[in-house]
Amino acid sequence: MNLQQFRFLREAARHKFSLTEAARALHTSQPGISKAIIDLEEELGVPILARHGKRVKGLTAPGQQVLEAAERIMRDVDNLKKLARDYAGSPEGTLRVATTHTQARYVLPGVVQAFALKFPQVRLKLLQANPPQIASMLVHGQADLGVATESLADFPGLLSIPVYDWQHVAIVLPGHPLAKFATTPGKLTLKDLGRHPLITYEHQFAGRSKIDQAFAAVQIEPAIVLEAIDADVIKTYVQIGMGVGIVAGVAADAQRDGLVVLPCGHLFGRNVTRLAVKEGTYLRGFVYSFIELLVPGWDKRRVEEAFRG
Repeated sequence: MNLQQFRFLREAARHKFSLTEAARALHTSQPGISKAIIDLEEELGVPILARHGKRVKGLTAPGQQVLEAAERIMRDVDNLKKLARDYAGSPEGTLRVATTHTQARYVLPGVVQAFALKFPQVRLKLLQANPPQIASMLVHGQADLGVATESLADFPGLLSIPVYDWQHVAIVLPGHPLAKFATTPGKLTLKDLGRHPLITYEHQFAGRSKIDQAFAAVQIEPAIVLEAIDADVIKTYVQIGMGVGIVAGVAADAQRDGLVVLPCGHLFGRNVTRLAVKEGTYLRGFVYSFIELLVPGWDKRRVEEAFRG
């Protein structure tokens, strides 16, 4: 058996056992992937792929264990390569950060700029996705770091630390009936919000579940007229008068946006954005530097202790 067979099997699993798609991703041929896996099955003496005629339906029971072993082996090989580059003093590499639009747009720009100045030879990729997709990308080795509010804290196979906490805010046009609450922080109620059409995030983004839970707890059915995946879209539709927006506080600026911003932490609670990595992954030196830029005070020693704990 060899690493290429493990790599082919892993890629086939990532593409839901479409050997054609796996071959395209690896820039090789579908028959080559099929033969490599068949050779591995013959060497191990167990079927790995469950087939129906020429169609691959998934993994057999032993195949699942073989895939898990292959994942561990390939992870260890990747870790060895990263370790060797670090000890060779090579700063080159790629850092893949999977994150949501809100983090990429409002939290990461200063961090990315500082990182690029410090490590000009490192290629940085921002991979925008929803939180469950971010968790999946980390687990499957498609991203090195993940930054999001949902999904990362308790996802199997991930380790995470808190980055910052934040609250939702309501945003309205000047002159809107709710604008009066700008002078009386904390007086805005769910009943007040429930009287107006609302524009907010889709269910998987930016603490939307807390918004739904808060309204459900007081038995109010809010009139949500529009859902979006990022705050910029929500603000646009508030600005044309379609309703009251509810967004992450970090995304709202009264002067920049020309809107009235009403804190809603007393209504929807606090949220925590987290940074996550895949358990067992070797982190190169520049990855720790990125983390320290994003989470001041979290140096390499503290991060390692948190992940061990």
